[in-house]
Amino acid sequence: MSHRLIDKYRQRLAAETGLAANPWGGRLSVALVYPNTYHQGMSNLGVQAVYQLLNSRSDTLCERFFLPDPEDLAEHQRTGFPLVSLETQRPLADFDLVAFSISFENDYLNLPTLFELGQLPLWQAARDARQPLVLCGGVCAFLNPEPLAEIMDLFAVGEAEALLTPLLDAIHQAGSQERASLLEDLAALPGIYVPSRYRVNYFADGALQAMTPLRGAPERVERQWLAALDGFQAHTCVATPETEFGGMQLVEVSRGCPRACRFCAAGFIYRPFREHSPEHLQRMLFAAEDGPGRVGLVAAAVSDYGDLAKIGAAILDAGGEISVSSVRIDAISPQQIAVLARSGHKTLALAPEAGSQRMRDVVNKGIDQAQILAAVRMIADGGVPNLKLYFMVGLPGETDEDVAAIGELTGKIRQVWEEVGRARGRLGRLVLSVNPFVPKPWTPLQWAPMEPVSRLEKKYRLLQKMIRPLANVDLQCESLRSAELQGLLARGDRRCGQLLPLLAAGRSLKAACREVGLDATFYLHRERGADELFPWEIIAQGVRRDYLRREYQDALTATPGAVCSPGCRRCGMVC
Repeated sequence: MSHRLIDKYRQRLAAETGLAANPWGGRLSVALVYPNTYHQGMSNLGVQAVYQLLNSRSDTLCERFFLPDPEDLAEHQRTGFPLVSLETQRPLADFDLVAFSISFENDYLNLPTLFELGQLPLWQAARDARQPLVLCGGVCAFLNPEPLAEIMDLFAVGEAEALLTPLLDAIHQAGSQERASLLEDLAALPGIYVPSRYRVNYFADGALQAMTPLRGAPERVERQWLAALDGFQAHTCVATPETEFGGMQLVEVSRGCPRACRFCAAGFIYRPFREHSPEHLQRMLFAAEDGPGRVGLVAAAVSDYGDLAKIGAAILDAGGEISVSSVRIDAISPQQIAVLARSGHKTLALAPEAGSQRMRDVVNKGIDQAQILAAVRMIADGGVPNLKLYFMVGLPGETDEDVAAIGELTGKIRQVWEEVGRARGRLGRLVLSVNPFVPKPWTPLQWAPMEPVSRLEKKYRLLQKMIRPLANVDLQCESLRSAELQGLLARGDRRCGQLLPLLAAGRSLKAACREVGLDATFYLHRERGADELFPWEIIAQGVRRDYLRREYQDALTATPGAVCSPGCRRCGMVC
């Protein structure tokens, strides 16, 4: 036994405050597994919300598992000590249900390690009645579950608040029902996808031909979502001192995004856009006797929230602090900036996404250069010292001139930043975060090819040459290897799961594909056919395919589109 690891888990648990797992006696035991470290997992609001939902049931207990820190992982592998829970240090294999919460495709690479440490077979077909059922939830489960279809027993397609109660009720009622029969019954539940209940066929060229349901399974699995957010508040339920947001209460204010940027999956898979009512948030934030404390407001579009300035000012007046991750260029106001500056915000993030107007129109960003510079000046005038800017390269139809426009726009932003900074006697830093465009399912750009690494490297070099002479400007470029891997796993089919053990063992993507007989170019660098069936279309997301296709065609001609508005039905959902 590794006493050091047990002691570390117990010390970590003792440092937490908030929700604790239920006692074991007679309850359905659920292992909630986040496929990355404790520090990242407990900073994830979705993990906190699911942990709270599961442990609020008297018939269910939930305990947490994380990828061990590097030094702990080495000890696990050296000693053979199994992966154990944070709460009671029980092995993963002892639980009735293992529930993975996965938000990022690149975390798939940690699954072989977690299954090995948990002493469970990686492949669904190799597990039997002695082992727990394995469930996958989180964004990846309803973005594209197929790369994990031969690993997971079932997927929760949609939002946990709408899915967990009927799923857990069904598992409880099943009792000692035989495994295959139970999975057949679960496949009939709304929002539950059981991959083994579908037969998959491919054309000779490798494209998906059909996914045929077996008895009892639906043609497509309908995403489930929470209609009224006030029915459940996602917030920090366990305070974790050693994590990034350890001293902060994270609170969700809205879900989805009304902006319809063509590259952004969150703007499509979380439709319709929903907000918490101001009254609900006020009650929730000011319920504690000692005041709201440090509050982090979480949403895809925080500055779109109409009462942000009002709620922020109330938090500050009560002695608290407020934080947001990023602000919308065309939605931020001087009042909101004043609240954030008063709360001690040192850095704000803006996402112009592209340097040229043509490329901003391609992605339907809905802003122009004048708005960008006005937002920069507003933030600088408001007293926030540092600014982070998000850009993409490799968008459909992008030229070197479009890439150079990122450098030119940065120069203009720096000029405004320096002008205001010198007048205030303080000059902060600008940070450019540049990421390769990765086509994602359920977006208009799901048909687009991803640019090869060789071309993306040239674009990185062009930007580095332009940014290097600018004082007080830092350039951060995402790993191209990581982006390429994300691109393949994001739009892959169930054959791609074979790559994970090889990639986890350190093989390059090219070598791993060659070993299992797959062609990375087929998944990454070709434009998808207009009528091609996509693996992720086993899900009925609610957004119509013909709407996405029209938006893609408009993107190719740099034609701006509309944004979501109340009562709008253009995409098939009702806002």
